[in-house]
Amino acid sequence: GSLSTIEKSPPKPRREQTVLTIDTMNPTVKKVEYAVRGPIVQRAMELEKELSEGMKKPFAEVIKANIGDAHAMGQQPITFFRQVLALCSYPELLNDSTFPEDAKSRARRILQSCGGNSMGSYSASQGIDSVRHDVARYIKRRDDGVPCDPDNIYLTTGASDGIVTMLKLLVCGEGATRTGIMISIPQYPLYSAALAELGAVQINYYLNEQKCWSLDISELQRSLDEARQHCNPRALCIINPGNPTGQVQSRQCIEDVIRFAAKERLFLMADEVYQDNVYAEGCQFHSFKKVLFEMGPEYSNTVELVSFHSTSKCYMGECGFRGGYMEIINLDSEVKAQLTKLVSVRLCPPVPGQALMDLVVNPPQPGEPSHEKFIKERTTTLCALAEKAKLTEQVLNTVQGISCNPVQGAMYSFPCITIPEKAIKEATDNGQKPDMFYCMKLLEETGICLVPGSGFGQRDGTYHFRMTILPPKDKLKILLTKVKEFHQKFTQQYS
Repeated sequence: GSLSTIEKSPPKPRREQTVLTIDTMNPTVKKVEYAVRGPIVQRAMELEKELSEGMKKPFAEVIKANIGDAHAMGQQPITFFRQVLALCSYPELLNDSTFPEDAKSRARRILQSCGGNSMGSYSASQGIDSVRHDVARYIKRRDDGVPCDPDNIYLTTGASDGIVTMLKLLVCGEGATRTGIMISIPQYPLYSAALAELGAVQINYYLNEQKCWSLDISELQRSLDEARQHCNPRALCIINPGNPTGQVQSRQCIEDVIRFAAKERLFLMADEVYQDNVYAEGCQFHSFKKVLFEMGPEYSNTVELVSFHSTSKCYMGECGFRGGYMEIINLDSEVKAQLTKLVSVRLCPPVPGQALMDLVVNPPQPGEPSHEKFIKERTTTLCALAEKAKLTEQVLNTVQGISCNPVQGAMYSFPCITIPEKAIKEATDNGQKPDMFYCMKLLEETGICLVPGSGFGQRDGTYHFRMTILPPKDKLKILLTKVKEFHQKFTQQYS
């Protein structure tokens, strides 16, 4: 099935002297799974190849709704960002009159921070100094004046790199003292993959689907108490706005989580990469840092917190540049020195990604030539996403056997699907998870590629899929209609 391309070439006979075999390789790597690019996506790529070779299929194209890749789905880049990056990549263009003056002055400032005035030089390991200062100013503005020290900012290769680096610092111990990390279920599979690779213990806490995927302190407590029987829980990861679940946490909830972390002595990791993607009425993004400092010194002087942001999501969607940052709060000074050492081994994050991060935190200002166009583009993108979030929820909820919570933020819906007993049996007999079976069938019959809920984790006996709301509205409508028709047909077939 999904691995047929790999199976076409017969396996080479294994020489006795082969050094690296599947039995002698690092066992933790074999435990890593990453559903967002898993077997279903490999099959989608095979189907694309088959279509291009003229094979007949019941669909004309493969629609990949499996990954939050905004530009691949047709979201347009912000002109100003690309102008400045073009100027930085090819400074000869600074003499070109077609580029606006604010873009040029921004490019000059970035180039002056680069060794030899070139984006092709290494930067400081923690990131370009002027960019970290800009990030600190952005955070202070965002958090209504809560101070931010640029020395606590580390620029990273996308948020993922920062998350993995921090997990690396936290993991130690053996057996019952092995580090445990609490992650929400459903979760973004970067977390489970990183924990598997580091040999840490994954501690699941479940979000409440009945209450719009909200986080319940009693559930955190249950999960923590159970985990303490067999490992040493040290950190709590929160994704807000949620991926794959699209919920936006209330301020009250964030306060409760901070109190819980303080009481139980847990290190907090706040993944806030969707902070500009908030659509629902009455929902607002609150950063963990801002809430922490508003709770007063009892908490703000003691709770250890790291928060992450990136250039990949929101209205930017620039995932290919691999830009991001993390801010660390109350990190022990000796550990901070170790962190700085650890990042220096990898030299530095990609400089174009750092330049892009700088523009995200310091966009065109009122009165500058590019300001009006920038605001217009940003607003258009975010309004379109808000509209598509609403549309997705509405259409999916018209289907019997599918229920979808409001997509309050981020860029995915994670509806619950009812799978008939017969289909569950057929899937289980084939050694497949029922929602994987469902998504594979959907792909083969409609060309739509979604990720099954089992790739993110879900309560036993429930099934879901994750679908991005990124495709252009007309394409999204077709996609939703196809999913609706498929679900009805699938349900009839197996009833």
